[in-house]
Amino acid sequence: MTLDLPLIWAGIIALSVLLYVMLDGFDLGLGILFPFARSPRDRDVMMNTVAPFWDGNETWLVLGGGGLFAAFPVAYAVLMPALYAPVLLMLMALILRGVAFEFRPRGGERGKAFWTAAFAAGSTAAAFAQGLVLGGFIQGVSLDGEAFGGGPLDWLTPYTLLVAVGLVAGYALLGATWLIWRTEDELHGDARRWAWRSAIATAVLLGAVSLATLFVHPQVAARWGFAIGDYDFDRLGLLSPIPLLGLAGLLLIVRGLKRHSHLQPFLGSLIVFLSGYIGLAVGFFPDIVPYDLTYREAASEDNALALMLVGVAILLPMIIAYTIWVYWVFRGKVGADAGYH
Repeated sequence: MTLDLPLIWAGIIALSVLLYVMLDGFDLGLGILFPFARSPRDRDVMMNTVAPFWDGNETWLVLGGGGLFAAFPVAYAVLMPALYAPVLLMLMALILRGVAFEFRPRGGERGKAFWTAAFAAGSTAAAFAQGLVLGGFIQGVSLDGEAFGGGPLDWLTPYTLLVAVGLVAGYALLGATWLIWRTEDELHGDARRWAWRSAIATAVLLGAVSLATLFVHPQVAARWGFAIGDYDFDRLGLLSPIPLLGLAGLLLIVRGLKRHSHLQPFLGSLIVFLSGYIGLAVGFFPDIVPYDLTYREAASEDNALALMLVGVAILLPMIIAYTIWVYWVFRGKVGADAGYH
């Protein structure tokens, strides 16, 4: 039996992107919530909850981007020119928040205030830029043969702005529910209030993005059973577990907040993101450059994919094991006496 190498690599990249969004999403969410914290002490605690994890979380972004370049070079060559501006904004924002993360604990009074603002701005800008990239990807990319055939601002539309705002709200929800799980006292109570507000915003924006996505391209509407002038209720029923999963995640958040659960709201947030991710994938798969280039057409030669898969088969279990180990070692609540060195 021969391995379907393009499909395996598409799965690896899809998994990497999903894990990045879920894991780096909550520490980006902390930065988004930074301006609402009561005091520098609370901000210190917020940063300390993610200090052991934040840089490791970005491993999945490197794996996803590097995997796309190596396994699907045609797709990489098309998508990067199409999305240069938001991708560069995202990378610069991630660099800024990374520098701020390291410098903030070591700055004086004025320096700490500056790096606090830099961390909040970098986190928010990175989240917003990722939403622009996602929106630009979902709405489709113009092709000229196997090259990008559109303009430098094709990604900038009302749809991409809506997706970007929705992703910022979703990351804020992940950050707030993470803080509910990992903090105590006043900050824990503040996190609950932030979670209520961000959950409402996320639910509204998720519904708006889902509805708008049906109008982005005829293929998306057809996939969900809403072809122009016709309705495929069988297809809609087949795919209904996906939005129901998102609804279940929202209900779990609400239930957890009402019952003062510490973990349920965070789990519900992850489920909401999983539902949204699967729902978007349904609209364009098997296209890797929506809606004209499939992952098979964009893949490298099988011998190259096989060689790279050997390395991934060794490294990926190690990365997953290390990630699980770090989260286990640094489990539990983070108090004001915790330190980042």
